[in-house]
Amino acid sequence: MTGRLEIVKAFTFEAAHHFQHMPVGHGYQRMHGHSYHVEVALTGEPDPVSGWVADFAEVGKALDAVRDILDHNVLNEIPGLETPSLETISRWIAARLAGTFPGLAWVKVARPSCNEYCVWRA
Repeated sequence: MTGRLEIVKAFTFEAAHHFQHMPVGHGYQRMHGHSYHVEVALTGEPDPVSGWVADFAEVGKALDAVRDILDHNVLNEIPGLETPSLETISRWIAARLAGTFPGLAWVKVARPSCNEYCVWRA
């Protein structure tokens, strides 16, 4: 059977942020933190020798590098995440992975405790 396949690898990170554009006294303006869950999907034809769309070990290394930047940090202090909404974080992660993985299909960033997520799609 032929067809494109999609593989997904996930990671988590803990980080703090705030939204300076919110009115004084608004809860989002104060520094607060979240546990984030990220899923990254790659699509493509499997390699005829390995049978893989991508080597999960290589995907894992790339995701570890992204996680190392985000984890236990203040997101506002990371270049490109000055306004760290789920939307901005999703795009930021996608931008870091797109050059390494041409089959990047989507990036999902979730805050499970808030029942919220955003999906960036290629």
